Amino acid sequence: MLSWCNRFNISAFLDNHRYQLPGHSYECLVACGSISSVTANAGNALQQLQSWINLHQGDWMFGHLAYDLKNETEQLSQLKEDVIGFDDLTFFVPQYVFQLSETEIQIGSLQQDHATVFAAICAEEPNVQKQKKAVDLQQRVSKDQYISQINSIREHIIRGDCYELNYCMEFYNPSVVIDPVSTCLSLAAVSPNPFSAFYKVNNSYLLCASPERFLQKQGNQLLSQPMKGTLQRNLTDAATDEELKTALHDSVKDRSENVMVVDLVRNDLSRVCNEGSVKVDELFAVYTFPQVHQMISTVSGEVNPALEFTEIIQAAFPMGSMTGAPKRKVMELIDAYEPSRRGLFSGAVGYIAPNGDFDFNVVIRSLLYNASTGYLSYQVGSGITFYSNAENEYQECLWKGQAIRNVLHAVPL
Repeated sequence: MLSWCNRFNISAFLDNHRYQLPGHSYECLVACGSISSVTANAGNALQQLQSWINLHQGDWMFGHLAYDLKNETEQLSQLKEDVIGFDDLTFFVPQYVFQLSETEIQIGSLQQDHATVFAAICAEEPNVQKQKKAVDLQQRVSKDQYISQINSIREHIIRGDCYELNYCMEFYNPSVVIDPVSTCLSLAAVSPNPFSAFYKVNNSYLLCASPERFLQKQGNQLLSQPMKGTLQRNLTDAATDEELKTALHDSVKDRSENVMVVDLVRNDLSRVCNEGSVKVDELFAVYTFPQVHQMISTVSGEVNPALEFTEIIQAAFPMGSMTGAPKRKVMELIDAYEPSRRGLFSGAVGYIAPNGDFDFNVVIRSLLYNASTGYLSYQVGSGITFYSNAENEYQECLWKGQAIRNVLHAVPL
């Protein structure tokens, strides 16, 4: 199905990989082809999106929100070059929608050619070739530069400019040829995660193995699950791995990161939820994923039914786990310290259902690729607090990128 969808100029393949986390809805949801779309960049992008949504009430809509929409939501600016090619916002009403469960596939098609489509997918020869040649990756920031930056950010925290800042760095190759479909399949095999995605807009690709949800709406309930706190697993000793999980749960530093983001998310949701309805359903829960243990908290609230989709997004985007607190100040500092433009990284990809429900991930643990230029990139980051040790933060970033480096057959750093 993934190979078949790749023939279209636009497609979204959202895969839960059989996780049953709080808020679980679809096991796998796929959209491809476009009968209508909207694309916009920061300025009045959300207004353009809402006008388009209003024209397509009752339709499936899929798309993305790039990090640099913060220039609109927080009245900031970003002058760094975008090299991947995703606009700040793109949504589309798909020509085909597929819902997959353990036992069935549902095909939605305006052409009523369901049997023909199913036969074509079954006849598709999937490209499952692994990367034949190692892809060399350059670091945008050297280790020494990284440590210097983290120490400078800690000075901001000590001065009281901010409490926590999510600092990210980029690994990239400016000109390489990969096959997006086979690379996505390899990434899914190495690192299956609950908010994974293959997302394509023309020649720009996102190959995503994200474990984090940004924001979900089901009925009148909003749900956000900020993730802060990471520890590499021990895959050879189960007892040691369990001890690491306990150590993460008890870590003062990681709890400090997590609770600050939880407070930020509570504040964001309180702007669009009924008074008194916002609550923390789960605090400092530790979930296990293929390479790492993650500390995740769950925040929910009853959304004001009078609000439109973009009003909710305006209040909560970008997600606090990828910015820090206070949000506007740390985004100014991120622009000053990070040399790379984030673009779709630390943005969100997801869907709006015909009934108005929606679900969006956090774009992390992801490869971004421009097939026209050959530019390949991934970014990793961590939350910097007063308790942060620059050497440890650097090592955490390497953990987070290990699955991607394995897929690319890159030499371990």
